Amino acid sequence: MRPDTNRTGCVPISIIKLEWHSPWAVVPVFISMLGIIATSFVIVTFVRYNDTPIVRASGREMSYVLLTGIFLCYAITFLMIATPDVGVCSLRRIFLGLGMCFSYAALLTKTNRIHRIFEQGKKSVTAPRFISPASQLVITFSLISIQLLGVFVWFAVDPPHTVVDYGEQRTQDPMAARGVLKCDISDLSLICSLGYSILLMVTCTVYAIKTRGVPETFNEAKPIGFTMYTTCIIWLAFIPIFFGTSQSAERVSILHYII
Repeated sequence: MRPDTNRTGCVPISIIKLEWHSPWAVVPVFISMLGIIATSFVIVTFVRYNDTPIVRASGREMSYVLLTGIFLCYAITFLMIATPDVGVCSLRRIFLGLGMCFSYAALLTKTNRIHRIFEQGKKSVTAPRFISPASQLVITFSLISIQLLGVFVWFAVDPPHTVVDYGEQRTQDPMAARGVLKCDISDLSLICSLGYSILLMVTCTVYAIKTRGVPETFNEAKPIGFTMYTTCIIWLAFIPIFFGTSQSAERVSILHYII
């Protein structure tokens, strides 16, 4: 509450939220729309040429999983900007780290497969186990299921709900006081949600280093390695910037850019 104009009574403090027309929302939404269009175009192209040698050689099953993860990373932007309620907060928890988990799990499975093939080749001509497309999908979705299991445990321990934060917009002028409506997700919970994806990313980076010397015919290994090296650098920059930012709107924008 705050005093009214005549200071003879109290009135509720205005409650605000991140609006769609805010610059902190417009820029991420624009970038997300471009990303969704580009990703959808690639998916449609893959489906159209699904049985061609190039698509089959790219590991089409894992490529679809990777593209799904990229699509989810862009789509989560709209949930982060939507008006917080129990439903939106629940979906945020589920999809916040799921897109990255899809992407890193697919990349980890691909690099692990390449590493095992060449390690086995040093010992014998027998192909290693679990390198078929079906096996790769089982491994990938097993990794993804761990993320989902962690989210469901989070639901049980701390059910999603909204909260009005009056401290974020604290001011000396009572007339300018505002409460911010947002999902009650602590910094620790956020790190735990993204922590598993970070673990997959680090493990994938290790395998990317191990497979950096493979023959040129396995040309996917080096681009994956370059991607993981740059991703690690971006995440190292993200953590201090994100937790050093106090405004919810700024955090939404920064989180979108890192994803």
